[in-house]
Amino acid sequence: MQGETADRILQTAKALISDRGYSAFSYADIAEAVQISKASIHHHFPTKANLVVSVLRAHRENFLQGTVSLTEQIDDPLARLQAYVQHWEGCIRGGNEPFCIAALLAAELPSLPEEVGCEVQKHFLELSGWIRRTLEEGISKKTLRLRRSAEDEAQTFMAVVHGAMLSARALGSSDVFTTVTSDALERISI
Repeated sequence: MQGETADRILQTAKALISDRGYSAFSYADIAEAVQISKASIHHHFPTKANLVVSVLRAHRENFLQGTVSLTEQIDDPLARLQAYVQHWEGCIRGGNEPFCIAALLAAELPSLPEEVGCEVQKHFLELSGWIRRTLEEGISKKTLRLRRSAEDEAQTFMAVVHGAMLSARALGSSDVFTTVTSDALERISI
């Protein structure tokens, strides 16, 4: 399935999801943007749910590769979380990926096909697991302090970052993202 056309379809779908959400884009939108027929899209991705699952899997794979790199390259857990936040700040400021598509789709969860919802949940589990492990490492190195369990703090941190993305989008300002996430990082710093 992977090839230049499939990759272009995936990238276009990801951009449309980021801009509009699941329900507000169609194969006709993709066909126009990629300059191919809807039948060609169906050849690669028989249903919209198949397409969005593929987009989410690619998004999660990129995320996993990114967290492995952060973990290998940055020894300090707080600095690692700061780098994660700075990644999203750069994406929001640059407009290249202004919102985590898994977080965006989570808002639509009740109306999503089951297989898409499962992929959204997998992303949240992977992300919260990485944050939790990073927080636990910070506790063991005595570089972070937590008020609650690492699991609770990981869920809180993830929610704060995603909420800050939402506020930045609603207000049209990346400054709110920076302010909110800086406070979240300061809260766990020693």
